[in-house]
Amino acid sequence: MENLRLNVPLLRRRVPNLTSAARSVGLRPATVSNLCTGKIPVGRSEVRTLVALASLAQCTLDELILRGETVEMIETKIKTLDLFAPIVKGGTVGLVARPGMGQLVVLTELFYRLTREGYKTIFLKPQENYPELSDTISEVDIVVDSIEKAFEDIKAVGGSHDVIFAADRSHVLTGEIYDLQQKIEEAGVQSVTTFLLDLKGASVDEDLPYGPLETLWQFDADLSARHKYPAVNPIYSTSSVLEGAHLDQTHLTIQQRAQKLLRRYRELRSLVNVKGIDGIPASEIQVFNRGERLEAYLTQPFYVAETFTGQKGESVELETTINDVRKIIDGGTDSKELEKLNFIGSL
Repeated sequence: MENLRLNVPLLRRRVPNLTSAARSVGLRPATVSNLCTGKIPVGRSEVRTLVALASLAQCTLDELILRGETVEMIETKIKTLDLFAPIVKGGTVGLVARPGMGQLVVLTELFYRLTREGYKTIFLKPQENYPELSDTISEVDIVVDSIEKAFEDIKAVGGSHDVIFAADRSHVLTGEIYDLQQKIEEAGVQSVTTFLLDLKGASVDEDLPYGPLETLWQFDADLSARHKYPAVNPIYSTSSVLEGAHLDQTHLTIQQRAQKLLRRYRELRSLVNVKGIDGIPASEIQVFNRGERLEAYLTQPFYVAETFTGQKGESVELETTINDVRKIIDGGTDSKELEKLNFIGSL
C-alpha cells in the first residue's frame, strides 16, 4: 500500500483547539489523536473522518494526506522509547504525566544524550516558577523566557544544527507554541523537534492535551509507584514512526509481540495482586513470568541520575534492544533471576 500519513503540522496550524473542533463535527478526539500518531493508519480510517478533518483545516484531501514521505526517527538508546514510541525527527512529542512520575528526569536525560549527539537544545521557561526545573535547565544549551526569544535563537542555531526545543503546556494553552511553529516553518528552519511537557499534570485527564502529535509518551502511575523507570507506558505510548511503511519490519513485529505480552501480563498481574501466583491458571504462568522479565528489562539507568542512584548510566542500541526483547519473549531468560534484569543495559 502507498505510504500515507496525515499532514500533522498543517492540522496543528489550522486547528489549534482540535479536541473541541473534532467533537463539534462528530469525531472522537481519541480517533483523531490515533490518526495523528499513526496508531490508526490513514489507509484504514473512514473517508468521512478524513473529509471532516480537511473541512476543519480548510484544506483539500491532497493537502491533508501526505504520500510517499519517509519519517526519520531519533534514536535515543533508551530501550522503552526507541522500541515502543520513537521520536519523529522534526515532529512534536507530548509527555502526559502527573507530577512525580519522572517526566522531568526523562527530559533531562534526553537533553544530556542529544546534546552529545550534536543537537542544540533550547528550553522555554514556563510563566510560573518551578524549582524542580533546575536540574533540567542545567543540561540545556539555551534557556529563554519568551516566545520571541525562542524564535530568534532557534533561527540563529537552526541553520547549522538540528534543534531540540522544549516548553511547558502553559505556552500551548495560550496558542503561542502553534504560532512559533508556523514562524519557524515560514523562516525555512529545518529539523526542529519539539517536546511539550505538563508540569501541572492536567494533561492526564484530557483526550488530546496538546493537539496533534507525532509521538505520545504516556507515563504510568503503576510503574512509577513500583520504581520501574523510565515509567513510560509501553502499551499506550505511540509514534507515527510505527506506521508499517516507516519502520523496519523486524522492529514492528517485535514491538507488537512485546505489547501483546505486556498487555496480558498486566491483566494477570492484577489477579496475582489479589490471589497470589496460584490464582492464575497454570497455562498462564509462563506468560506472567516472561512479562515480568520484559518489564524488568525495560527499566534503565540514566546518566543524569548516577549521583542519586549510584548506578552507571546505560545506552542500548535499538538493534540490541530488539534482539534482547525477542530473546525474552521466546523464553531465553526464563531461567534468569528477575532481579538481574532490573536496571541493566543490554542482556
